Amino acid sequence: MRNMIWPWRRKSRRRMARIVVDGPITGATRKRVLKALREVKQREFPALLLRIDSPGGTVGDSQEIHAALLRLREQGCRVVASFGNISASGGVYIGVAAEKIVANPGTITGSIGVILRGNDLSRVFEKIGIRFDTVKSGPFKDILSPDRPLSDAERALLQELIDSSYGQFVGVVAQGRNLELETVKRFADGRVFSGEQAQALGLVDELGDEDHARRLAAQLADLDADDDGYLEHEDCDETDPDVHPGAFEICDDIDNNCDGAIDGTDSVDAVTWYIDSDGDSYGDVTL
Repeated sequence: MRNMIWPWRRKSRRRMARIVVDGPITGATRKRVLKALREVKQREFPALLLRIDSPGGTVGDSQEIHAALLRLREQGCRVVASFGNISASGGVYIGVAAEKIVANPGTITGSIGVILRGNDLSRVFEKIGIRFDTVKSGPFKDILSPDRPLSDAERALLQELIDSSYGQFVGVVAQGRNLELETVKRFADGRVFSGEQAQALGLVDELGDEDHARRLAAQLADLDADDDGYLEHEDCDETDPDVHPGAFEICDDIDNNCDGAIDGTDSVDAVTWYIDSDGDSYGDVTL
């Protein structure tokens, strides 16, 4: 019965969904988060607690998650972000899509900026007698090749790319936090700050732990703040949709029979998804 999928989707108008984004934001993270968000949208959850513990990630993946969160809010779902140990750069990017942001006083956040890094190993190659012969269709096709330094034209081209991505990032933060662009630019220089400092800057609404954020989401959605709605995974009767409606349909939809998506050893809700990634964003434009 483990793989049984119920032919209907039960609506969850009195339940709160919870998604945990843990680790670097990569393509794998994006795919899993978007799957989870689609389920939240289809099941019409009134509130979403978005727990973020991420140092950042790739630009495009962060932007797609951000856009999906905004679409979910347009449907009426109240979204509250909870910053954990660290929610920096790309973690901020997706976080500002929430209606409210709660951070611990000591959360490490900020790092609003964009970086692209390459390695010039030309001297190393020269010492060990390695030489590259390159045939290319245009002057910039081998940009950031490790066998030579950047030319002035290449550096200028990449700086334009970084400036464009940075402008998008600043604009998203300004819009999401209802701040002026120039205000955001004053602290969006790559620096990191604590949750307490972030609140003073307007990047965070309230200071508190994840339970504080959950209660805030419940309040916004007019739910019972004293009922966390979480059920022990091992206590669920997967054959009875009235006991745990749709829980195992979600498991199968999200990540192949819960393999890595829901940890059955923890106390989790039927609608809690753990999104993690061990991927490396090396070579990409990252936030």
